[in-house]
Amino acid sequence: MKSIALAAAALTLSCTAHAAETSADAAQSYQPGLGEIMSATQMRHAKIWFAGKARNWELAHYELDEIREGLNDAAKFHPLFKGVPVSAMVNPLTDQPLADLDAAVAAQDSARFSKAYDSLTGACNACHHAAGHGYIVIKRPGASPFSNQAFTPASR
Repeated sequence: MKSIALAAAALTLSCTAHAAETSADAAQSYQPGLGEIMSATQMRHAKIWFAGKARNWELAHYELDEIREGLNDAAKFHPLFKGVPVSAMVNPLTDQPLADLDAAVAAQDSARFSKAYDSLTGACNACHHAAGHGYIVIKRPGASPFSNQAFTPASR
């Protein structure tokens, strides 16, 4: 009876270890597509606009970091995409607009924020055009599609 219990325990540990390895392999092998990354970046681009307009500088800072992360992921996972040198284009086009937007958010300056946001939007469109996708035109969002998120600063 004791040997059956030991065998069952060994089998359980073996299966658990294999499942953990399989999960780790799947997590390491997943690579988001460029379209997925850009769609998430577009969502963040809209969210930072609504946060900035609501003067929610903490949320704007968070979304700015997420935009940077997404653009870095685009360059990392898709350095060359269908002949387009993504890694060589993204940072040179967006570094200054992102820095300007970061400064506007840190200064909590709505006028600078709007100007820097428009500059970033222009950089996105310049990148799309240079990549042969000029039909993808990003702009300031109108009404928020995020009815489940408040953009005004939370009361503390």
